[in-house]
Amino acid sequence: MSEVAVAEKVKELKEPLFSKKNRALISNPLDDDNPITVQVLGICSALAITVQLKQAVVMSVSVLFVLAAGNVIVSLMRNLIPNRIRIIVQLVIVAALVILVDQVLKAYVYDVSKALSVFVGLIITNCIIMGRLEAFALANKPWPAFLDGVGNALAYGGILVIVSFFRELLGSGKLWGYPVFGQKVGALLSDGTLATEASGLYAIGYVDNGLMILPPMALITVGALIWVQRARNTKLIEA
Repeated sequence: MSEVAVAEKVKELKEPLFSKKNRALISNPLDDDNPITVQVLGICSALAITVQLKQAVVMSVSVLFVLAAGNVIVSLMRNLIPNRIRIIVQLVIVAALVILVDQVLKAYVYDVSKALSVFVGLIITNCIIMGRLEAFALANKPWPAFLDGVGNALAYGGILVIVSFFRELLGSGKLWGYPVFGQKVGALLSDGTLATEASGLYAIGYVDNGLMILPPMALITVGALIWVQRARNTKLIEA
C-alpha cells in the first residue's frame, strides 16, 4: 500500500462521526438535493396519503426505517453482492423491511394501516429508496450510508408533513383528527353527542375548502413548495 493510500486510510479512520462531510449527508437532502422538490421523486405518495397529517407522519416514519436500515444492510453486503443480481438483492432487502413495517402497523395502528392501504407495500418500489441503495449504499460504508438514508427520509417526510398539514387544516379544519377551527353542526363531540350549534370560525360563516382534500391540490401544494424553495434558494433555478 502506497504512502498516499495509507495517509488517506488514517484520515478516514480519524474522521469524526459527525464531520462536515457526514453532516452534509443529512443537510443536503433537506434543501439542495431534496428528493421531492428538486429530484422530483416519490411524488405518488405525496399526492395520495397527505389528506391527513397522521397518515403522512406514519408513512414518513416507515420510510425512515426502511431507507436507513436498507442502506446499512446493503452497505454491509456491498462487497458480497454480485453485480448482475444487485437490483434483485436490493428488492429482497427492502421487501423484507416493508413487510416488517406493515405487520407492525397492522398490530399497533390498524386504522392508519388500513387508510394507507397499498401505499405501504409500494414503499418497495419507491424510487427514492432504490435510488439511494443503488447510488450511495453500494459505494459507501455503513455509517455514511445510514446518515444518507436518514437525511433523504427526513427530507421526504418533511414534504409529506407540510403538504398534509395544509390539506387537512384547510380541507377539514382539523389537525391529527382534532378540530382546530371549531365544531361544525352535526360534528361528533367528545361525549358522543352531535353538535347542534357551530362554534369557532364556523359560527361566523367559515366553510372548509373541499378542494384541498382532492389529489390535484396535493400537486398544487407541492408546486407551491417548489416555488418557495427556489425563491429562497436561487441556485436551484435552472437557466
